[in-house]
Amino acid sequence: MTLQSHVHLLIPGADPTAAPFVVLHGSGGSEHDLVPLAAELAPTVTILAVRGTLPFEGGNAFFQRFADRSIDEADISERSLVLADFIGSAASHHKFTRASIALGFSNGAIMAAALLLMRPGLLSAAVLLRPLSPFLHDPPARIPATPVIIIDGAKDSRRSPGDGHLLAERLAHAGARVSHHVLPVGHSITALDRQLVSKWLATEVFVQDRTSCAPGKE
Repeated sequence: MTLQSHVHLLIPGADPTAAPFVVLHGSGGSEHDLVPLAAELAPTVTILAVRGTLPFEGGNAFFQRFADRSIDEADISERSLVLADFIGSAASHHKFTRASIALGFSNGAIMAAALLLMRPGLLSAAVLLRPLSPFLHDPPARIPATPVIIIDGAKDSRRSPGDGHLLAERLAHAGARVSHHVLPVGHSITALDRQLVSKWLATEVFVQDRTSCAPGKE
């Protein structure tokens, strides 16, 4: 799959050796929406911000839903593989030296979860804000101890109680190293989200990067 499959924005970071962010927006959004958040969380990291391919409510989405808002699993399965190929092509084209970290919100977080399950090893970590499980029955994936943080909002009217917990259980069962949190907030990203993700990145993701790059490490 070529780079033409997805409209995207590349913002080179000051540290080309760091794992880049692949940024996936929410429903009706665009590739620009989460760039400020990514830049705040990791100012020196390269950002690959991707636009969903499905027109939706004046913007875009990453997959199709049915009229009752349930996920079209055939559609997200197909689109996730196309997106995975795009991310692989972008990594090769831009000479990324490390597997990417997904930063996804809502629709984009669900797609990021699908990427973890459909293409294990593509991502080195994932930040999933307000997600739910993309599949009723997950594919038989084994995720290689990938660190994942899932953050739900207790007052989120767009999610049912337990949506994030179910996804956390499924990813953990597949082998991911999952940190799951429920904040007293709604669907929107808040300062509490940013603080929690920043701390998690520092202790669970970036510290691993520094260790693997230390002298004597291969």
